[in-house]
Amino acid sequence: MSLNYDLVILGGGTGGYVTAVRAAQIGLKTAIVEKEKLGGTCLHKGCIPTKALLKSASVFQQVKEADEYGIETASPIFQIEKAMSRKSKVVDSLHAGVKHLVDNHQIDVYQGYGRILGPSIFSPMAGSISVEYDDEKENDILVPKNVIIATGSAPSVLPGMAIDHQKIVTSDDLVEMTELPKSIIIVGGGVIGIEWASFLHDVGVEVTILEAQDQILPAFDKDIIKTLKRKLTKKGISIIEQATIDFDSIETKNEIKLTYEKNSEMQQVTAEKLLLSVGRKANTQNIGLDNTEISLDEKGFIKVNQHFQSKESHIYAIGDVNGGRQLAHVATYEGKKAVEHIAGVETSYLSDNEIPSCVYGNPEIAMIGLTEAEAKDQGFSYRIAKTSFKAIGKAHVDGETDGFSKIIIDENTEDILGVHMIGEKVTELIGQVSTAKYFDSSALELSEVIYPHPSLSEIIGEVAMAADGRKIHG
Repeated sequence: MSLNYDLVILGGGTGGYVTAVRAAQIGLKTAIVEKEKLGGTCLHKGCIPTKALLKSASVFQQVKEADEYGIETASPIFQIEKAMSRKSKVVDSLHAGVKHLVDNHQIDVYQGYGRILGPSIFSPMAGSISVEYDDEKENDILVPKNVIIATGSAPSVLPGMAIDHQKIVTSDDLVEMTELPKSIIIVGGGVIGIEWASFLHDVGVEVTILEAQDQILPAFDKDIIKTLKRKLTKKGISIIEQATIDFDSIETKNEIKLTYEKNSEMQQVTAEKLLLSVGRKANTQNIGLDNTEISLDEKGFIKVNQHFQSKESHIYAIGDVNGGRQLAHVATYEGKKAVEHIAGVETSYLSDNEIPSCVYGNPEIAMIGLTEAEAKDQGFSYRIAKTSFKAIGKAHVDGETDGFSKIIIDENTEDILGVHMIGEKVTELIGQVSTAKYFDSSALELSEVIYPHPSLSEIIGEVAMAADGRKIHG
């Protein structure tokens, strides 16, 4: 059976369903093809469940420290099964909301595996979609005028490291774990690795991080990472950078034994489990790309232009699958822009430097724009300023003063090149700076805003004043 649409979206994750809603708003007859659940990785395996677990760990730490606030408590015990139950309730509630949203916009959802077909009796162009079902139900053929590929990504696997989902696991496995390991090795010190390290350590697991590069979170500002490493190490997390792993040496009989090289010396680390956290690969396999003219880059991501069009101009690719920033808010942004381009809506595009990035561990990290190293490499004449949370009254009230904000200013234009923060609730504060970046604000403009007192947001005004030599506190 063939069905005609203005737009079919392959993948109903965060990028896919938000794109579908925007398409429906514009008046496009739209369908989503999703094999599993609406919401995708972000809702069911990534952003939401991990943040729900991090919240449980945060509350556990607060209870342990409650005596400092005048509250007597018995020795608290972290119960992973209850934390997982709460996580599932959060996910289920949001999933129900997504389904309701899609239904309200009269978007058709096909719960099956979507595959792009080449030119056929259905369409002279590649882009018809065969929807294949697990049962014996006959395939549906969807014939859209446009296609958006939003199939997302999956955890990358290193050669020589077999994932058994018991001792050697991915983040997908951990989000469903029923008991905590006593110890874990995390291979990869990126955002996912650091967030899991934070959660696991804070609930009592011994954590070792192995990172191949010379810095955990390589894309973040070095001053921020210096503070992060100090705080994580002080907590008891072992961080080993510039570690070259000998994958042939991995033993899994009783416990994980792993040999790595650092500074020309071979060393060994052992743990109950190993988390492989070395990035994510695009879900481009077996979706029919070989039936099209679509080309991939050397890492397997779909090549797109500034409008997120592939080599087949009526087929777009958004989110993790196109090799850009692998962030849910990037996928939703790109999807909305792709739909507007399809509909002929005049629109503008943000640059990569206007996209905020966050790490939701303990401590939190947030950034937007250039790091100091990037500003230097790109030839900017710049100045920097920093303000510690020790200068912010609300940070003292909250008992979280160990952190700071850093601002980088273009000396020639006075525009904000970058803002970097580490500390309590900074992932909530970065949105205000995103607005400032959107309007090409200067430090002066950012400092002239009135910030409520006492609030953590005052650090934004303070660091902006510091950049202009008008520092009041700290």
